[in-house]
Amino acid sequence: MKTKFILLLSGLLLSSGLVKAQSNVDCTTKAALAYDDAKAKRYEQAYAPLMEVKEKCPTYSLATFQYLDRVLKDKMSKAEGADKAKLVQETIDLMNDRLKYFPAKTSAGEVQGDIAMLKYDNGIGTKEEQFAAFDAAFKADKESFTSARALYAYFSLLVDLQDEGKRSLEDVFENYDEVISKVEEEENKMAEFLAPLLVKQDAGEELSAKEAQLVANSEINLKAYSTVKSSINGKLGQRADCDNLIPLYNKDFAERKTDVAWLKIASGRLSAKDCTEDPIFFKLSEALHTAEPSAKSALYLGQLADAKGNSSQAMKYYNESAELETNPSDKSRVYMKLADNYKRKGSYGQARNYYNKALAAKPSAGRAYLQIADMVAKSANNCGQTTFDKRAVYWLAAEYASRAGRVDPSLSSVANQSVAAYKGRAPQKSDIFQEGKEGQSVRIGCWIGETVRVPSL
Repeated sequence: MKTKFILLLSGLLLSSGLVKAQSNVDCTTKAALAYDDAKAKRYEQAYAPLMEVKEKCPTYSLATFQYLDRVLKDKMSKAEGADKAKLVQETIDLMNDRLKYFPAKTSAGEVQGDIAMLKYDNGIGTKEEQFAAFDAAFKADKESFTSARALYAYFSLLVDLQDEGKRSLEDVFENYDEVISKVEEEENKMAEFLAPLLVKQDAGEELSAKEAQLVANSEINLKAYSTVKSSINGKLGQRADCDNLIPLYNKDFAERKTDVAWLKIASGRLSAKDCTEDPIFFKLSEALHTAEPSAKSALYLGQLADAKGNSSQAMKYYNESAELETNPSDKSRVYMKLADNYKRKGSYGQARNYYNKALAAKPSAGRAYLQIADMVAKSANNCGQTTFDKRAVYWLAAEYASRAGRVDPSLSSVANQSVAAYKGRAPQKSDIFQEGKEGQSVRIGCWIGETVRVPSL
C-alpha cells in the first residue's frame, strides 16, 4: 500500500513537472514567433500570442510587455468606442503587470503618470479622479514626471476644478509653482547639454553624429517645454494678475503677518508678477525680512529700492540675495537684475559678468544671450581698429542672439530678427573678398575681448 502511494505521488509530481516544462516550451515558442511579428509590425498577428504569453508566463521576459505595449498602442490608434475603451483598460493592466513582475526595470512614477495620461486622453473618470491620478504620480516620483503634456494636463485639470468651485485659488497657485518649477528644471537640463555644443558649432567645429543628434533632441524638447510653459501661463490667465493678488493678500495680511511660509509665498507671487508698487508688497517684504532674512526677502527689498530709484541700495540687496540663493532659476533671476542695472549704467563688462552668472545658474536663460548680443552690437564702433574689424563685431552679436533662440525657443522669433539685423550690418561677401580674410579670426578688443571667425565665401 505504501509503495503504491509513493508511485502515485511520484507520478503526480512527474506529471506536474512535465506540464510546467511543456508550458515553458509553449511560451518560448509562442514568444519567439510573436516577437518576430511585432518587430515586423504585424501587430494583429502578434496580439493574441503576446497576450497568452503574458498571462501564462508573465515573468518569461520584459520584451513581452515592451512588444505588447507597441501592439496595443497601434490597435488603440485605430479603434473607437467600446473597442477602444477595452484596449485602454488592457494597456492599463499591462502597465500594472509590468510593474508587478519587473519592478526593478520599471519606474512606478512613470507607470502612474502614463496611466493618468491614458485616463485623461480617453475621458476615463471625472476630472477630480483624473487630477488625483496625476497628483499621485507627481508626488510619488517627481523625477520621472517629465512629460510636457502630462505637466500641462495636471495643472489644467486643477484650474478647471477651481473654476467649478471645487478647489481654491491658493491650491491653483501652489500647483502652478510646483509645475512651473518642474518645467524649468527640465529646460535647464536640456539647455545644459546644448550650450557647450552651440559654442562648438559657433567656433566652426564639426559635431559628431552623436552630438548632432543630442542638439536636435535637446532643441525639440526645449521647444515642447517652452510651448507648455506658455500654455500653463495662459491657463492661469488673470487669476495671477495684480488685480487678484493684491486684494487676496491684503485681506489675509493682518491675520498671517507672522506666518513665514505664507509671507514667502505671497511676496514671491507679487514679485514674480511685478506687483511691487502696491504698499502690500512693502509690508510683506519688510515682515519677511524681519522674521527670517533670506535670499528672497533681500530680493524683494532690492526691488523696492529699484522702484524708488535707489540703484545703489538695490544693488546691495541684489548681491546679498544672489549670495544666499540656492535655487538655480531664482539665482539666475537675481543675477539678471544685477546685470540689467550695470547695463543701464553702461558698465558692459560688469553686466556681461552677471549675465554669464545668470546663464551658469540657468542655462536656458536665453534673455541673457540677447542682452550680451545687444551690448556687443552697441560697442561695434569702439571695439575695432579698422572699419572691417568694427563691422565684424556684428558677427559675434549674431552668434549670441542665435544661442538665445536655441536655448529658449520662446525667444526664437526675436532672436532670429536680431540675427538677421546683425548679419546685415556685418561685412558682406564683397567686403570679405576684398579684405582677403575668408575663414580667418578677428580679435575684438575693449571690454569684449573675444575672437570671431570670418565666414567662408
